Amino acid sequence: MNKKLGKQTIRFANGINILSYASIAGQKEGEGPLAKYYDKVLEDAEWGEDTWEKTESKMQKSAVSRAVEKAEIDIKDIEYLFAGDLLNQCISSTFGLRDFGVPFLGVYGACSTMAETLGLASSMIDGGFANTAVAVTSSHFCTAERQYRFPLEYGGQRPPTAQWTVTGSGSMVLTRQGNGPYITHFTAGKIIDAGVADANNMGAAMAPAAADTLATHFRDTEKIPQDYDLILTGDLGKVGKSIAIDLLAEEGFDMSENYNDCGCMVFDIDKQDMHAGGSGCGCGAITLCGYIMDMFRAEKIKNLLFVGTGALLSPTSTMQGESIPCVAHAIAISAKGE
Repeated sequence: MNKKLGKQTIRFANGINILSYASIAGQKEGEGPLAKYYDKVLEDAEWGEDTWEKTESKMQKSAVSRAVEKAEIDIKDIEYLFAGDLLNQCISSTFGLRDFGVPFLGVYGACSTMAETLGLASSMIDGGFANTAVAVTSSHFCTAERQYRFPLEYGGQRPPTAQWTVTGSGSMVLTRQGNGPYITHFTAGKIIDAGVADANNMGAAMAPAAADTLATHFRDTEKIPQDYDLILTGDLGKVGKSIAIDLLAEEGFDMSENYNDCGCMVFDIDKQDMHAGGSGCGCGAITLCGYIMDMFRAEKIKNLLFVGTGALLSPTSTMQGESIPCVAHAIAISAKGE
């Protein structure tokens, strides 16, 4: 079997089994339309910790622990942890997971991290190097604001294109064998820089990367959008979603019937006044590791293409006047494998 399709897509031999999943969501996310699908909704932004960064680490630890518990295995059975987040040196992941005693592979893909960790963990299993691995990521509104924008006390006005960083963590346990759903393909994205420099317009910055990866996936696999029950991007929000639809239409792919974005789903954008929608690593993670996987279990979805979208900026690059390079990674999930 040829596992490499085209230039960027991997086809896993037998599909990688999703054994279990878990999601931890923030208070505001718990007021949104997907609330009942989360394993835990926080009562407040601190969750008993004295810093928001410690809260985010606690979310990751709890998401992994809950997924392992639902899998009815022991943390010692996990051979590798693939994890990342938005903070410098990925401290939410390293501090959150340090007590598990499991080999750790830190990943930085910005908000594309859920898809990237799933792709790397699946590759490790498919290659015969592990039987069980975990993919996990997180974000927190307050930690992201402190690092990337302004102190919350500043109370700056947000433009209409701005998105709200999701407070949440999602985790999946992957195994070589099981009853599915299965991860069947991984399309790794290229870095795409459309020249957008506005950190309050992430959707416009990331949409070209999402469109490029989607078009590449369709060509590599010889599939069309209609082969999937749902195509889901991670956090383009209203602005980026519209741009991605237009860009893919120019490439000959009709996304009008079965495409949505987690940033448009996780909040009730109008009632909760989220401007352009949700963003952050946790946006795609809690939607995928909650609502979407529950839809698979209920047999309401059979084929999904999940595209994590990430803006690879830093406070330093922004202060130096750089534009925002972006990346998107695609994961195909099927109820019955290939």
